[in-house]
Amino acid sequence: MDPIVKEFKVPAAPICPTPPQLDEWMSESLNRLIALLKEHTPVSRPSHHSKPWWTPHLTILRREYHKAARKARESDAPHMREVAGTSKRGYFKAIKAAKNKHWSSFLLTATPQSLWTAKRFAYGRAQPRFPSLPGAETPVQMNRVLLDHFFPPKEPFSQPPRLRPDRSAPPLTTDEIAAALSKCSPTSAPGPDGIPYSIWKQVNKINPSILLHVLSPLVLLGYHPASLKGSNGVVLDKPGKPSYESPSSFRIIVLIRTISKVLERIIAARLLAAARIRGLVHPNQCGSLPGLSTYDACRTLTNDVRTLQRPRLKVSSLFLDIKAGFDNVDNKTLARILREGGIPSYLVSWVSSFLGERSCTLVFQGAPGTPAPVNVGAPQGSPISPLLFLLYVAPLHFGIPRGLMISYVDDFALTVASLSYRGNIRRLQDLFDRLERKAARLGVSFSVAKTEQIHWRTPSQRHSPKCTSPIQIKGELFHPGNAVRWLGYWFTLPLDPAAHFARRLALAQGAFALIRRLSPPGAGLPPYLCHRLATSLIAPIPLYGADLFTPSVGTTNRLDTFWRNVQRWTTNCFSATPTGILSVESCLPPVSLLISHRQRLAALRVVSSPPSVNLATA
Repeated sequence: MDPIVKEFKVPAAPICPTPPQLDEWMSESLNRLIALLKEHTPVSRPSHHSKPWWTPHLTILRREYHKAARKARESDAPHMREVAGTSKRGYFKAIKAAKNKHWSSFLLTATPQSLWTAKRFAYGRAQPRFPSLPGAETPVQMNRVLLDHFFPPKEPFSQPPRLRPDRSAPPLTTDEIAAALSKCSPTSAPGPDGIPYSIWKQVNKINPSILLHVLSPLVLLGYHPASLKGSNGVVLDKPGKPSYESPSSFRIIVLIRTISKVLERIIAARLLAAARIRGLVHPNQCGSLPGLSTYDACRTLTNDVRTLQRPRLKVSSLFLDIKAGFDNVDNKTLARILREGGIPSYLVSWVSSFLGERSCTLVFQGAPGTPAPVNVGAPQGSPISPLLFLLYVAPLHFGIPRGLMISYVDDFALTVASLSYRGNIRRLQDLFDRLERKAARLGVSFSVAKTEQIHWRTPSQRHSPKCTSPIQIKGELFHPGNAVRWLGYWFTLPLDPAAHFARRLALAQGAFALIRRLSPPGAGLPPYLCHRLATSLIAPIPLYGADLFTPSVGTTNRLDTFWRNVQRWTTNCFSATPTGILSVESCLPPVSLLISHRQRLAALRVVSSPPSVNLATA
């Protein structure tokens, strides 16, 4: 394929074209390139019915079993039925033995690459739920109900009659393309064209001018062509829902063409840099931004709670969630926000073109497979959609005297302080009304069912009566809780870490119960692969939140007990082996050292981040 790719020439793009002309040029260029790649690239198509554990001996046993069963049906003699039963039992017993032998051989010869395949087998895969919606009896009706829910009809965004290059747009460089490709995983699911990232990485390595000449006109003209707007929408069920008779119990992950995602990453990097310079990203926004994580949001929350409690004020928080956030991004409103914020015109034009006149083909069991027009929302699965959503909801933020508003993508937390909890409730209700009015102007709303409230307490208040007064949100009453889960962290009234680590430990024990089957005593995976599973899969579960919370002595002892079981499993040591030897032989440090290491890394990252970027540093 190397000589053919080196000789491939992209035809020159039209100058000052109309949108249909640029669409035609892009379609012809991509179709020629993709046809060439598919012609000279071997395709691996493993059969779903292949059985790697099958042996020639099983073929003989199956033939004998079918022969004996056929004779038993024809003669109906008792001795023939007995022979058929004996042959059947021997055949299925041999199948079971072959599966066990193949599984043991697979584990013994496992490599770091096939290790995660073994983990997937151990975890199993839940069967996707088939949408069962009231009033939708056929797949065509279900397809229409899902489309109307996630992509309601809306007036399409008008395109300019003729595209003109923006001379202020910096030219696209091969370094930008290489940087975007380096962040792309080769295992990501491809879009409708079936071309994975690995193909584009190879193409760019052989002939960097191909992607440069294909994508440069799109950046210069601020246009996203129609051939890159088609996508497949995979319908997935949300786990843990009490009922699956509503479209809101499902979500749609959009699979876009990988070459389109490369361009989206380039535009996202440019747009983020321009937005930060012009102050369009609020300092209290976290998530989907480089250098920020859930730790930063939760660290800021706990720090402000403790700071407000020092002058003996009562502190309360209200946790909110934007309903169907990405699906409610309005193209015209976002373009106005970017334009008024001083974003370069070519970026505003590209974003408007990217969000307008898209098409999506829903994928579920029995789906008709017909593309439907989409003129609303930012596609989930696109590299630039999280950034577009952050810029869209940034105007929702406002300052709170003696309080704080922080957000992580679509999760908002309002914190206030006053002389009484009842005063906090009144303040939170007023703040929510103000926030809801601002959200209505953007066309978004908050999910009432996910609203939670908590009244923080200090250790000295443990014997004082708790405030049980509810807050009224949209006509519904929400009583304060004793524990709140936000961004994976469990917060209790006095910010006691015991509740958080108890839940993390339970999750870790469940995961370890599944993983340990991969290496029973004296068999299974070699120790170095068990060590890799312990460090990369098991350890992050109980230690999640250790950067924010410091466990008590009793909690640390319980974590140590679990971790010693993991060390014994890794080394196949006896239960009476001294714990000091376990840590050395398994190359797994004690829990206390792992927690201290995580806290040092978190502290180092906070102190080295600029205050203008990281609100935890500020």
